[in-house]
Amino acid sequence: GRTCQQPADRRPPGPGHRGEQSLSALGVGGLDVPGALNWEVTLCLQACWVLAYFCVCKGGVKSTGKIVYFTATFPCMVLIVLLVRGVLLSGALDGIIYYVKLDWSKLGSPQVWIDAGTQIFFSFAIGLGALTALGSYNRFNNNCYKDAIILALIYSGTSFFAGFVVFSILGFMAAEQGVHISKVAESGPGLAFIASPLAVTLMPVAPLWAALFFFMLLLLGLDSQFVGVEGFITGLLDLLPASYYFRFQREISVALCCALCFVIDLSMVTDGGMYVFQLFDYYSAFWECVVVAWVYGADRFMDDVACMIRYRPCPWMKWCWSFFTPLVCMVIFIFNVVYYKPLVYNTYVYPWWGEAMGWGFALSSMLCVPLHLLGCLLRAKGTVAEVSPLHPLFPGTWGKEEIS
Repeated sequence: GRTCQQPADRRPPGPGHRGEQSLSALGVGGLDVPGALNWEVTLCLQACWVLAYFCVCKGGVKSTGKIVYFTATFPCMVLIVLLVRGVLLSGALDGIIYYVKLDWSKLGSPQVWIDAGTQIFFSFAIGLGALTALGSYNRFNNNCYKDAIILALIYSGTSFFAGFVVFSILGFMAAEQGVHISKVAESGPGLAFIASPLAVTLMPVAPLWAALFFFMLLLLGLDSQFVGVEGFITGLLDLLPASYYFRFQREISVALCCALCFVIDLSMVTDGGMYVFQLFDYYSAFWECVVVAWVYGADRFMDDVACMIRYRPCPWMKWCWSFFTPLVCMVIFIFNVVYYKPLVYNTYVYPWWGEAMGWGFALSSMLCVPLHLLGCLLRAKGTVAEVSPLHPLFPGTWGKEEIS
């Protein structure tokens, strides 16, 4: 039965409740009026980067790998617990049906394809080099082909499973408020920090579920920080010649990386920080697959993989690298350009210089590859045919004995 302190008509906290107030405090003003730092969020941000530093600085992927055993598996366990609790709530079935019911008309909307492609790019950290950097620590004959398939299935499966958790809780929230599920299902940061916490406050033993939910979000964020820093530092140190080695090289490099990221992140924890966050989140681009297939060469890449795993991958992989994936990426990019709409957050319309900054972020990742290629061609000696990307860069074969 209900306790005397628990009213029969449970209502979600009003617009001024602490969770929504904390997030909305980062969305006042605008890009041109950043406002003051939110010190509560700033201290949390600093604590996360300090924790990331101490987890990455010493042992590298060895120590980070042990930590990730917990930080990667615990959120999955929390998702299972939240799903079991969520499906037992009234209205959960309506939320799940809303989640799995297909609306085929949406496939004709370019924005759906843009959002889907963006979700894949961010989920797999494509273009950041993190997977490549972490994979470089594997043994030479490690079956990277199998690992890639398993990783794709786990990522996509976890995202699909998490949808059941979220929409079972949102269905309960909609039933409690007496509105349709579409009225409470938000996208972006509002889903994680406003809609879902609101729904959790309506559940019995709310503090327990709220603690599990936000601890899960914290671990997911720390995982992203570990991988991002490790991927960047691995590539950076590999570029430095052996003669540049000095004591505490890794520790200092990680400290500088974390400090730089912290300074950049400070722009997102001001009163107008949510507008900066949306600017970083909205504009992104990626060239990696085109370089592998058409600059390095899909056949050569297939030969390299076969040399490591002792058999050739499915030809479908080559077709994906060469045609399917670049075509999908190009179509999404064209959709972005043709159906481009000025960036808007709530009622705030971004100024022209804000959008110019966003396109600068996007072009910084798009142009670095072709510009680097052009620079290599201009510096190379020989005829155009000899310095062409289609010319063999590494004649002959290579193997473990040649790179060890």
